[in-house]
Parts: sequence; C-alpha cells; structure tokens
Amino acid sequence: MARVKVTRNYQVTIPAEVRDNLGIKEGDYLEVYVSEEGYIIMKKVKRTRRTLKSGRKLTVDEIDEIIEKGRRETF
Repeated sequence: MARVKVTRNYQVTIPAEVRDNLGIKEGDYLEVYVSEEGYIIMKKVKRTRRTLKSGRKLTVDEIDEIIEKGRRETF
C-alpha cells in the first residue's frame, strides 16, 4: 500500500506502481466518490469517445454528428 500526501491545493499524486497497474495516463479521467465505509474511491473512466483514423475523409453530416455527440457527453 502506498502513502500519499495532500498538497495545499488538495491534490494527491497517484503512485507510479498504481498508474502503471491501471494504465492511467496524463489526460485520463477518474471518477472519485466516497464509499459507505468512508473510503475515497478513484476509478478510471473508460473511454467512450471513438477515435478517427487519420486520412479518412468525412462528410459534413458525419462531422456534424460527431460534434453533436461530443456536446452531449458528460464526465
């Protein structure tokens, strides 16, 4: 079990072994909540947004649809 310190801005650093184990990268999102027992739980959010392959030409309708889906997404 690793121990971390809370900074004055209430931030903590996730230890490298935990990041590596879960595959957490810079820019990833985590859900944070408190369990019934009073534990802080952090859970990696799986990506739901699909990525596009470079070089693929999109129609205007496809671009509009992708933008609209992105606007509806919440974290």
